[in-house]
Amino acid sequence: MLRVYKADLHIHTCLSPCTELDMSPSRIIAKAKEKDINVIGVCDHNSSENSIAVMKAAENTDINVFPGMEVTSQEEVHILALFDEIKDALNLQEYVYQNLPGENDEGAFGMQVIVNEKDEVLGFNNKLLIGATTIPLAEVIQIIHSFNGIAIASHIDREAFSLISQLGFIPENLELDALEISPRMTYEEVNKNYKNSYPITCSSDAHYPHDIGKGFTSFLLEDSTIEEIKKALKNEDGRKLIH
Repeated sequence: MLRVYKADLHIHTCLSPCTELDMSPSRIIAKAKEKDINVIGVCDHNSSENSIAVMKAAENTDINVFPGMEVTSQEEVHILALFDEIKDALNLQEYVYQNLPGENDEGAFGMQVIVNEKDEVLGFNNKLLIGATTIPLAEVIQIIHSFNGIAIASHIDREAFSLISQLGFIPENLELDALEISPRMTYEEVNKNYKNSYPITCSSDAHYPHDIGKGFTSFLLEDSTIEEIKKALKNEDGRKLIH
């Protein structure tokens, strides 16, 4: 039976250097529950090291967690990668790490905290997660798909790190699964301002607990899986986006 799932597919944790340190697994899940969010995506910059902690924190709740990542391409375009399985997210992470130069400067960019599901600090990531990989945009999308994920262009309405800010337009030949808008933009404004053939989703891009759920997408699905999300984005078998 099909049902509506309320999804916020773009949430950062304390691993991302630009977030608040209280973006811990238990607080993320608590806030998602408060906002009646059924599905979340953990999308830290160029890493998925805190995904499993959030997944464990969500056990015994009705919230499904997609492990993921916000990859920065060579062109400095942000692309969301979302998966059903943690192993696929970690395979992407390995590939990204091989193509991510530089070391983090905590004084300049902030701490990159690795935690467990109890919000206990396990360590710190020393890679320059806020930086760009050396992977071209088309290859980022290709590698995400090769690991069974979906690729969504982040916050296309923003003035930095988006397809439009970096490329000046939305290419029609990219194998993207969808485009994401931030909560400040309506679907009507997207249709008016951007001509494209991609499905449109909305997420919070939360860096602070109170931002979780400010942007969300409702999906009509049989279950909260990436395969079902793919069908909804293609409007197949009754699955669909609900705007």
